[in-house]
Amino acid sequence: MPRSTGRNGGHSREIKINPTLQGGIVTAVMRMGLLAPCTPGHSPSRRRLLAGVAAGLVLPGAALGAASPRVHSHILVAGKGRQRLDPELPDDTETWSYNGQVPGPLIRLGQGERLAVDFRNELAEGSAIHWHGLRIDNAMDGVVGMTQESVLPGESFRYEFTVPDAGTYWYHAHQRSSEQVGRGLYGVLVVDEPEPPDVDRDVILVLDDWRLDETGRIHPSFGNLHDITHEGRIGNWLTVNGRGSETIRVGAGDRLRLRLVNTANSLVMILTLPPWQAWVVSLDGMPLPEPWQVRSELVLSPGQRMDVITDVPAEPGMDATLDFRDRGQVIPLVGFAPADRPGKPPREEPPRALPPNPVRPAAAVPDASTPLVMRGGAMGDLDRADYQGEMLDIRALARLGMVWAQNGVIDKPAAPLLSAPLGSTQEIVFENRTAWFHGMHLHGHHFEVPGTMAGTAESGTVLRDTVLIPPRERLAVKFLADNPGDWLLHCHMLEHQTGGMVTWIRVG
Repeated sequence: MPRSTGRNGGHSREIKINPTLQGGIVTAVMRMGLLAPCTPGHSPSRRRLLAGVAAGLVLPGAALGAASPRVHSHILVAGKGRQRLDPELPDDTETWSYNGQVPGPLIRLGQGERLAVDFRNELAEGSAIHWHGLRIDNAMDGVVGMTQESVLPGESFRYEFTVPDAGTYWYHAHQRSSEQVGRGLYGVLVVDEPEPPDVDRDVILVLDDWRLDETGRIHPSFGNLHDITHEGRIGNWLTVNGRGSETIRVGAGDRLRLRLVNTANSLVMILTLPPWQAWVVSLDGMPLPEPWQVRSELVLSPGQRMDVITDVPAEPGMDATLDFRDRGQVIPLVGFAPADRPGKPPREEPPRALPPNPVRPAAAVPDASTPLVMRGGAMGDLDRADYQGEMLDIRALARLGMVWAQNGVIDKPAAPLLSAPLGSTQEIVFENRTAWFHGMHLHGHHFEVPGTMAGTAESGTVLRDTVLIPPRERLAVKFLADNPGDWLLHCHMLEHQTGGMVTWIRVG
């Protein structure tokens, strides 16, 4: 089953990025009404079945429920491994991975329980682990140079924290992230609700793209200026759960929970589900107030997650797939095949909303508003910017590979973007003056984002830790500054982060 994205001529060494993909993403992101609130008796529009084979303040360190929460202990070892990413190639691909596998080991625990991870670094360079989307103690956030020192080769570090929120999260390297994540240093972390939803199967689907040469090796072109100045490192091979194909056995009448995780460096995933009834119930780990009924494409920026509940019809058929869409082509990612067991009648009622996480809402009127103007990159208007305290012109910046500025400053500035009193409501007004998408990720908190920016016509807000901002667009988001510490705010197109799109905030 072909997995090539079609970007680079299969496995050719020649890497050519087609910028016309931007138009497809713009269309998907800006098309309103892709999702709608769930209403009983409302049937989704039928799509063509594609042939071929996705109230009160609770501080992050406080346990929910029991005074002595259960502790889950894990060991994660970063090192080199080998994995068959492409079954058509004669040999495995060398990766960097946790415990020798991509994705790394699944970490799963209950809401309010405690996690203890002993991390050992067996790479030839320093590393650290960031727990993406988790509202945890600042000291455990895993940002080298901000919350901890680099874990050098042969050294260890212990991460230990309580997880306050249920949902789908992930962990990944946070030093030289473009290459370390791009070579496979990531895994999934699931926090189960005390009362999980009524589903027959809970399926994790980790989506990634890889840039491979014709021998199946990971192409070494990390950090090249073309990728940094354009949409980022786009691969030529797609995997699901670290494999070139994935098949899920389903029975007639099954209700599935699909946990979609985009771990790609820079590729925005535009996905279509089988033409079954389906509802989005959670974004970036945070439950929606009411499920949204799926009508068309689902859009996932790098770093984002989406939980979807879907009902297998009474006769599921043989050709149901979850597909990736790119510039007119359709690439099957996941096949749904009939299980060898009797079916059952489909459920008559749509799923209920997941129980909310203990996130106190931001105030209607923010205490302060801070602009964040993004400039730079190819086809941009950045002439000069401050880099490490020195004003440099764009030619000098390009020679350094630093081409993305926020408020005229490239890379993490000495002073924070904003200093927020603990408990205050802060607004950030993103203004994307560039020709490219940026998936802005805030550590330690979740933004309140207009529902229309999550692919829906709804006027309400949703919570996200990563928000996708289209080119030439402006977006105001709010968050409650309730987690003390210094927190990174950066583009999760990891090559854009490498090229300087990094700032930080201070809370408390």
